Amino acid sequence: MEEMIQRTLHKIQDHSAIKEVKQVSGGDINRSFYVETINHQYFMKGNEQVPSHFFRAEAQGLQLIKDTNTIKVPSVYHYDEPENGEEAMIAMDWINPGRKDVSELLGQNLAQMHQQTAQKYGYGSPTFVGTLDQPNAWTSSWVDYYRTYRLKKQMDYAKSLNRMPKIRQERLEKLLDRLEEWVPAHPEASLLHGDLWGGNWRTGEDDEPYLIDPSVLYGDHAFEIAFTELFGGFPNRFYEQYKEQFPLSDHYEDIKSLYQLFYLLVHLNMFGESYGSSVDSILKRYVG
Repeated sequence: MEEMIQRTLHKIQDHSAIKEVKQVSGGDINRSFYVETINHQYFMKGNEQVPSHFFRAEAQGLQLIKDTNTIKVPSVYHYDEPENGEEAMIAMDWINPGRKDVSELLGQNLAQMHQQTAQKYGYGSPTFVGTLDQPNAWTSSWVDYYRTYRLKKQMDYAKSLNRMPKIRQERLEKLLDRLEEWVPAHPEASLLHGDLWGGNWRTGEDDEPYLIDPSVLYGDHAFEIAFTELFGGFPNRFYEQYKEQFPLSDHYEDIKSLYQLFYLLVHLNMFGESYGSSVDSILKRYVG
């Protein structure tokens, strides 16, 4: 990996001496490194046996968020597009941590980002949610996008892993048939981070919140907020400031679990049956 880091520095034309390289925590998907040269501090992630668009999707998502001028993200300096299982790496800014509580500012800035909208729902290229490939398309109806490209894709993947027993599949198919009863067809098509759990934002030393590891799409902003509530990590001040900037629908509590269902299916497919009971509980609530 040291040779890969040297190659990456050469590609971004940082020819200054390396002061320090150390492996850091960065999830269970990639090998992650702090790299400091005379010129700059970088965060680099490396992987192999990944699709050619693996790091491109992340880099494009970060740039899309950055272009809104609403919330900060690390700048990306280079990403590889590997072929035939080659090693690949992405290099971006290292975010030196701050100590201030910026959850209120995170709520304000995220609400402003969510007010950047598109004419259609979805996204124009595939992304990833965790390690799973996420197909996308531009769709004129949010409920159609959510049914076809989110819930059904995860159901099909669960079937291939033998994690979709008969009763679970029957309930989920019934839910898909009735999804219009709860999920709106034409909410505002907000720019969403797409994988916003507590580990995918940071406080920088400039006392600003930063988003990392996006899986961007355009859709109902309630979809994003529902996921922030699924595993915790966001204080009440975040929600208070967010809702002041961009109120949620009166029907939010009715659809929150349906939006969380997607992420629970993702976790079922990535980590196994320990998430099955949570999936089943939501299905029973809506379709019996």
